[in-house]
Amino acid sequence: MKLILNEEELYLKETAKNFAENSTPVNHFRSLRDNDDPQLWSEDIWKEMVALGWSSILIPEEYGGSDFGLTGICAILQECGKTLAPSPLFATGVLGAYALTHFGNDAQKSEYLPKIASGDITTAVAVDESNHHNPSLTETSAVQDGENFILNGKKTLVVDGASADIIIVLARTSGNPGENTGLTMFLVDKKDLEIKKLSMADSRNYANIYLDNVTVSKNNILGDIEAGGDSMDSLLDVGRIAMAAEMLGSTEAAFETTLNYLKERKQFGVEIGSFQALQHRAAQMFCEIELTKSAVMGATKGADENSNDLQRLASLSKSIAGDTFHLVSNESVQMHGGIGVTDEYDIGFYLKRARVCEQIFGSSNFHKERYANLSGF
Repeated sequence: MKLILNEEELYLKETAKNFAENSTPVNHFRSLRDNDDPQLWSEDIWKEMVALGWSSILIPEEYGGSDFGLTGICAILQECGKTLAPSPLFATGVLGAYALTHFGNDAQKSEYLPKIASGDITTAVAVDESNHHNPSLTETSAVQDGENFILNGKKTLVVDGASADIIIVLARTSGNPGENTGLTMFLVDKKDLEIKKLSMADSRNYANIYLDNVTVSKNNILGDIEAGGDSMDSLLDVGRIAMAAEMLGSTEAAFETTLNYLKERKQFGVEIGSFQALQHRAAQMFCEIELTKSAVMGATKGADENSNDLQRLASLSKSIAGDTFHLVSNESVQMHGGIGVTDEYDIGFYLKRARVCEQIFGSSNFHKERYANLSGF
């Protein structure tokens, strides 16, 4: 496994870098937040991303995609993470596209994948039901009623759930909470759900979703019935890797912003970057970022090469990316001093984003324990 980008992937990364810097700088994110934008991403910007082919990277060519692989879209997410570029790319271009490509039947693929590729619909994945990530604890029920299923329950912290057209809901068709068996994934239209926008510190699009006797046709089962636990694990691992890539980009931007501040800010007549104590802390951050790059690249390449070790690679990348983002965002604010926690400076946005992203699809502690269990410890 070569931990480098090929020529096509480098082109994608450079294109994304230019787009993020010119079309979605941090001020774009700030503007959406300040104007209380209901979905917290721009339709026009999303159309531009779709025109660049980003929404279709994981979709097979026969359905209008490029089938370019996870490494390609993660290179884009890394660059978007640097400017906190708001879009449904993660929830739709990664989660929705992967889920339907790998678990959808022919009819579902034909119905939804071309619409994702063209930007006509967006998706979200509703899995968690509490503040702690653990899909096996799913209590949301799906009871069969003839040709339909009746769903009841609640889902929390659904990324892009406040604006998604189609929600992939994990529900229990048999068994008890704590069991990874008896789980099934359903495709549910937003019009059938009660969706409440969730305000989080990082001003991203999240929602809590409530299901009250929601009727879903058996034709909307995604994958095999009662095989949703394993399917969701696979989907979440891809999401964890993609989130790690986005977090890496945000970490790099926070570090670069802080380095520039250390070179510009003067105290006692000299740049504060000349103080050895701050140099040591900056060097530590640099080392952790380099390790994170390797972990994320290893995971994306592992996914594209169908590695048998993907579960461990996903947990490793998400855990390391979370820890590094936490460290760098903390240190960055500290090195900026009091100005770092003011809304005037961008650096505080990265601290807030770190705190929320750490929890999405499993915290660092969750993945350390999972990695240990998968390794036989």
